[in-house]
Amino acid sequence: MISGYSDVLLTVCAEQLNEECRSYVIRIEDESERMNNLIETLLGFSRVARYEVHRETVDLSKLAEDISFTLRMNEPERPATVTIAEGMTVDADAALLRIVLENLLGNAWKYARKKAITLIDIGREEVEGKTIFFVKDNGAGFPMELADRLFCPFQRLHDKADYPGHGIGLATVQRIINRHGGAIWAVAEPDQGATFFFTLE
Repeated sequence: MISGYSDVLLTVCAEQLNEECRSYVIRIEDESERMNNLIETLLGFSRVARYEVHRETVDLSKLAEDISFTLRMNEPERPATVTIAEGMTVDADAALLRIVLENLLGNAWKYARKKAITLIDIGREEVEGKTIFFVKDNGAGFPMELADRLFCPFQRLHDKADYPGHGIGLATVQRIINRHGGAIWAVAEPDQGATFFFTLE
């Protein structure tokens, strides 16, 4: 409603608005759109808790390739190397796992934006008979003493002006991983990148 009325003001009353007033109305439109996106994000976060998990064999390698392809298409001029291990399959809910990878790969892409070359590595390792998947980047990283804030809604470790977002993505990821009986954690250093590890049961 707010966005709609703002649009009417700009369309119907354009000749009566001076430049300063127009800038205020445009700001109202922008902020109402931002609020709409935040509401949609929160609704998505709440739905994860109620969503019934439907497990199937998911080609995680293919999923990562699809998501990384989209990221590249959005910024085709950006120098980037994305390495994806082959043959990674999991027993999981395909739709929920896509949300996990979209957030983890999206964050890796976002936080490496200031590097001359973006480097992202998606793979797996075996530790004591358990498969651990990881998404590694060479981006902004963060101090490990702040790691306990990573998965809390609206907790940000970087300036929003530098890295925009709602601060809800990793909380959603953790909720999905937990729904699969797994765990997620991260290791990082400031300006040396971050690696997010997760397991699925």
